[in-house]
Amino acid sequence: MPQPACHAEPQHLCMPEDARKRAARRLNIARGHLESIVRMLDDPDAYCVDVLRQIKAVQGALSGAGEVVLRGHLQAHVATAAQRGDSEEIIEELMEALKYT
Repeated sequence: MPQPACHAEPQHLCMPEDARKRAARRLNIARGHLESIVRMLDDPDAYCVDVLRQIKAVQGALSGAGEVVLRGHLQAHVATAAQRGDSEEIIEELMEALKYT
């Protein structure tokens, strides 16, 4: 079943546009680093430390994207949960998501 559009139903929560754009930018950076790693590994003369540096760059970009999404969620949804009356659901959802960080 498709999710309703963000603004079509007031109870449907969406990622804030600014957070989406900033997270996408960080993920594009991560993609670039990841593609660089794959190219490096195609080279039989690739140096381990160079590969490790690129892996760290990908991890940093992914971590940054996660932080952007989390901050957007906290500001847009968690901080306003009491007004909507869904505090318990939002807390449980966030605790479940944080298991994977």
